[in-house]
Amino acid sequence: MVIRCNWVTTDPLYIEYHDKEWGVPKHDDRDLFELLILEGAQAGLSWITILRKRENYRRAFDNFDPKKVARYDGSKVRELLSDKGIVRNRLKIMATIQNARSLIAVQDKFGSFDEYIWKFVGGKPKKNAWKSLEEIPSKTAESDVMSKNLLSRGFRFVGATICYSFMQASGMVNDHVMTCYKYNQIKDRARYASR
Repeated sequence: MVIRCNWVTTDPLYIEYHDKEWGVPKHDDRDLFELLILEGAQAGLSWITILRKRENYRRAFDNFDPKKVARYDGSKVRELLSDKGIVRNRLKIMATIQNARSLIAVQDKFGSFDEYIWKFVGGKPKKNAWKSLEEIPSKTAESDVMSKNLLSRGFRFVGATICYSFMQASGMVNDHVMTCYKYNQIKDRARYASR
């Protein structure tokens, strides 16, 4: 029997996300941008709701190409607000456009969003050793610092809790519980990860 983190439901989409993506270190700017936007879109909703809409988000937001998203105008915003395949929240849509612009500014200053964002964990994944889901925090000192820095650079929907979820999803921290079969796989992968 495969033992997974106990937040994983029997939904095949959730299982696939947990087994193939969650906690795997990511360094591609487009992938990181997508995760940051989807984590913000989740605010007030369940993650499975966002996972079910992810392909619609990719279609609606030009596969999360920050250069394209940064150029969205009022007409595009109206189109997005009528798109039933995504969360039709004006603040979240406007935040996505602003975040694309802020990400481009970060790329210009640091060379890549990856180079900038991974500095918050010293450039390599933080290896945690949680025995149960109840031990895992909803935010940390690192996610608080990340949130404040992102906000100072114009990003929106990047509170400390959203940032920590982003850190977990992007592999900046290994928050698979120790009994989960992925814990050691991620731990070993992180040890040999090269950027």
